[in-house]
Amino acid sequence: MALRYTRAMVNRATSSSPAPAGKPKVRFRMRVTMGDVIAIGPGKVALLEAIRDQGSISAAARSINMSYRRAWVLLQEVNGAMRRPAVLSEHGGESRGGSTLTPEGEAVIRLYRAMEAQAQAACSGEIAALLKLLV
Repeated sequence: MALRYTRAMVNRATSSSPAPAGKPKVRFRMRVTMGDVIAIGPGKVALLEAIRDQGSISAAARSINMSYRRAWVLLQEVNGAMRRPAVLSEHGGESRGGSTLTPEGEAVIRLYRAMEAQAQAACSGEIAALLKLLV
């Protein structure tokens, strides 16, 4: 089916839309789904990185402007989708608990970030051509 553009459609797209501010950026946003659940995605990987850096779910959630409840739900989805959990947590108390990534959690981060970099590199020509089409 061929696309046909009317003059009005072209005029609306070119004259009524202000140019977005800032330099364009390209980000790959890969998601692995299991049924209706996103098992691994950019938000969950960012949360895993924050837990690795902060040592607790609550501190990690604060560091990426996420509620503790949301972080907990995301971690339950990640851990539930994996053969072995990505994060282990100790309950609070005298030692105040904490959370650590398992080797599997570290592997999720490493593999996800490597795939992002490889996709960016593999598409570099197309990305450059696409960016030339922007304002």
